[in-house]
Amino acid sequence: MKNSNGIEERLKKFHRVELAHLPTPLEKLENLTEMLERFDVYLKRDDMTGLAFGGNKARKLDFIVADALNQGADTLVTWGGLQSNWCRQVAAAAAKIGLKSSLVLFKSKTAQPGDDGNLLLDRMFDAEIRVVEADEIANMMELASVKRFVDPVLEEVSKEGGVPYLAPIGGSLVEGSMAQPWGAISYVNAFAELNEQASADGIRIDSIVLATGSGSTQAGLVVGAKLLSPATRVVGVTVYASQQKMTEYVRSISDATIKQLGVSASVPDNEIIVFEDYLREGYGVFNDDVGAALRLVAETEGVLLDPVYTGKAMAGMLDLMKKDYFADGENIVFLHSGGTPALFPYRGQVSNALKRD
Repeated sequence: MKNSNGIEERLKKFHRVELAHLPTPLEKLENLTEMLERFDVYLKRDDMTGLAFGGNKARKLDFIVADALNQGADTLVTWGGLQSNWCRQVAAAAAKIGLKSSLVLFKSKTAQPGDDGNLLLDRMFDAEIRVVEADEIANMMELASVKRFVDPVLEEVSKEGGVPYLAPIGGSLVEGSMAQPWGAISYVNAFAELNEQASADGIRIDSIVLATGSGSTQAGLVVGAKLLSPATRVVGVTVYASQQKMTEYVRSISDATIKQLGVSASVPDNEIIVFEDYLREGYGVFNDDVGAALRLVAETEGVLLDPVYTGKAMAGMLDLMKKDYFADGENIVFLHSGGTPALFPYRGQVSNALKRD
């Protein structure tokens, strides 16, 4: 679908590898729509990007791995939580392309020991893994907070004759070896893909709802909406940082993305929408609303969400519907950003959520 901004042509100028299986499906949740009555609900299936159980990070790694190869790197280095979806897909991408991977994983005191979920997959992809107690860092999203743990890994790779590429968590903030906002650029591309699918099906997209963690997925969608479909609202449900901090991330990444695309545009503050109400007890903490959302979508649509990201975002979307945040008759697209392997480390809480009263 062509547009006055020529965004598709601008996106084509960026080098990328082909890791993600694209385009991902856009499908209507017929049963959930019938149950809700007031809204038409669609699912953008970025859980089906194909790389190591799929997820939104595969789109980002198309660009990030290309950047790493352009820099002559042979080792992808990054960090995340013990059950990081990002780290799992980085390790898979490295294995696919023939690179090495080294992961610094931060473990909370409540995390279950042993290989499970994403950690098991990291080991299957032959990633070099270092585990650090999470209470030693202030903010896992920012390189400054983890630098003292990451720097020794970079030094070790270099000492052994390798060339490391430090990819920031989520491929989001412009730092480390990443000088361009590749994560967000990939989601401008994703918005163009979604917009074309909706146009072909005669669907007007009123709102997009997503889990927002490191900011670049939301930033890319916000920029994409601004350039291609200004009437579309992008609603982020934060699963990690406060509303203020997440808004700062999305703002910073959005501005960098617009600059990189070379377009004349700006995103006003009121178009960066972040809800923190559903973060509740904090990142990765399961609650009854998440359990209910997981069960509802599984039972009505045969779709699996995850307990950390999409489960919280779905719980948030359902609550916002009850509170009349969305207008009657809206077409709402929920971005399924993946995360399925996290179901297994949370098996106890998920199992309890499935029990009938």
